[in-house]
Order: sequence, then structure tokens, then C-alpha cells
Amino acid sequence: MFVGDEVQLDVGFAVARERLSQLAAGGVLTGPSQDAYDRETSGLARVGVAGLSKLVRVQVRELAWTDRSAGLAIRWEAAGPAGGLFSVLDADIRLAPAGAHATVLTMAGTYRPPLGPVGRALDRALLHRVASATIRNFIAQVAARITGPSTPPGTDH
Repeated sequence: MFVGDEVQLDVGFAVARERLSQLAAGGVLTGPSQDAYDRETSGLARVGVAGLSKLVRVQVRELAWTDRSAGLAIRWEAAGPAGGLFSVLDADIRLAPAGAHATVLTMAGTYRPPLGPVGRALDRALLHRVASATIRNFIAQVAARITGPSTPPGTDH
């Protein structure tokens, strides 16, 4: 299944690229990943999906960039008692200039629902909406960190 979102940032491309690079290098993308995941899976618990696992591993590749775009790859994996019930998400986070003082931030990724036909049915009924909301929440948090006050690498404020 494909999932993604995009948001326009009110900062120039060079600034956005540098801040995303700092976030990735400092391991700061782990916090927003965990926050987005926890927020959406807690919503599932409220509708009766019990035994949810925690996001335990977030892998981020080094930022690659040119004058016209920048991007990095990210992977989210769940573990715990129900870890096998969740998909692994592989996604790309990209920046592209959108004028002199604006940048577009996108995240696009794929996941395969577990449990074969049953998982695909659950995904159509509910889980794809959860995945989309998780990505939306994550990209909003990353956007806020890129456009907010600059913080030193390695801090998570």
C-alpha cells in the first residue's frame, strides 16, 4: 500500500535542507516518529484493537541532495507481542524548492499489510486511514521542527 503527505514550508530550500540534515544526523527524527506512531495506535486501542506493539526501531539514511531536491530514506518497525501484526514502513522524505522563500516537504512510502487477505481487508476497512494519519502527524512535526527556531544537533526540544 502507498501512503504519503506533503506540506509547504515558509522557509527557503537551503535553510530547510540544512535543518532536515541536522534532524537526521542528530537522531532527532526518532521522537516525532514515536509520537506519530503512539498517537495513532492509541486511537486503535480505543476502538478495540488490543495488544498493540510499540515502535522500537527507526532507521534514517543520510540526507542526499542537489540544488533542486534533498531526500532521505526512513524505516519504521514495530516489535513486542503483536509486532508481527504491523507492517514495516519504508518511506522517502523529500524537500524541493517552491519559490525563493518556500519549500515543499513530502513523505511517500509503502507498506504491505501483514496476515495476507485478512490483513488486506483490515487495511481497507481501517488501517490505511491510521497509516495516513500517522504520516500526516509525522510530517507536521517534522515541518514544525524545520520552520521553528533552530536547535543544536542532537537535541530534541
